[in-house]
Amino acid sequence: MRANPIKLKKYAPEWTQLLTAIAFTFATLFAGKLLAQDENSATESTNICLQAARDALASCKSAARSDYEVAIGRCINITDPAGRRSCQQQAAADLADARDTCSGGFDVRRASCQKLGPGPYDPIINPTNFTTTIDNPYFPLTPGATFTYLSRNGRIRDVFAVTHDMRVINRVTCVQVHDSVYTNDELTEDTLDFFAQDREGNVWYFGENTAEFENGLLATIEGSFLSGLNHDKAGIIMKAHPAPGDFYRQEFSLGNAEDFAETLNLNSRVVVPYGRFNNCLKSQETTPLEPDALENKYYAPGVGNVLTVDLVTGERDELISITTE
Repeated sequence: MRANPIKLKKYAPEWTQLLTAIAFTFATLFAGKLLAQDENSATESTNICLQAARDALASCKSAARSDYEVAIGRCINITDPAGRRSCQQQAAADLADARDTCSGGFDVRRASCQKLGPGPYDPIINPTNFTTTIDNPYFPLTPGATFTYLSRNGRIRDVFAVTHDMRVINRVTCVQVHDSVYTNDELTEDTLDFFAQDREGNVWYFGENTAEFENGLLATIEGSFLSGLNHDKAGIIMKAHPAPGDFYRQEFSLGNAEDFAETLNLNSRVVVPYGRFNNCLKSQETTPLEPDALENKYYAPGVGNVLTVDLVTGERDELISITTE
């Protein structure tokens, strides 16, 4: 005799029905989670900015591990047991610090992507759209003008000289600026910067040739880049019509030179040895290469940068003079 399916359902144990309901609930939740993961993956696959941040993170971690392996290789060649252990401990500490920097750098890049958007950074550089006359009110560069800055403690002097030299970078003729930093009157950083202004009034930064020195000897040229070389790209150092909330790249050489700037206000007051200034543009700068670094810069109309404040150390670099040839 065939069983009546309706009677079987009627007398099915309650726990069986409960298990069936639970299983259905979990299946629904799991399917929803998979769908959400697929949607997130699809979103991330089109977020070029975030992809580049993840690639930079992977590269940074790989480099940190590579440096650690080399350090350990050096340590094992120390015959003194105490010296060897000390070397190995230092290598491990350096690796931990490097990994923290990598993670911090990723956090800075990820936060910047939320402001910049998911698209690739690929500005159109049309040489006919640029001029060597840089007269942006907040960043004027007149050939022959030299801006000198001094730290509050007097240890660091920065000489920013706008030269008469021009350099063609990425097919654009740029104004060359010679920026020299002295620590206790000893040259510690020597840089050639390249700027051009587009016809709307935005001042672009096309690269830098920089060198750092220790005890009079060349220590590193890290941070050097040129727009158009190795897929590095120019950024904007000052907008034509800045407004609070503006956030933009000042340079783009992934893992080598990456500065971001955000305009905070246009009404700051500044007092430095060179004078008193009102209605200054206040900008905040960050970089994933030094995730703990944070600076505020102040630009006076008709003058340019008059003050830089390191928000971590409290150090102030103040404009003390402007000379012209």
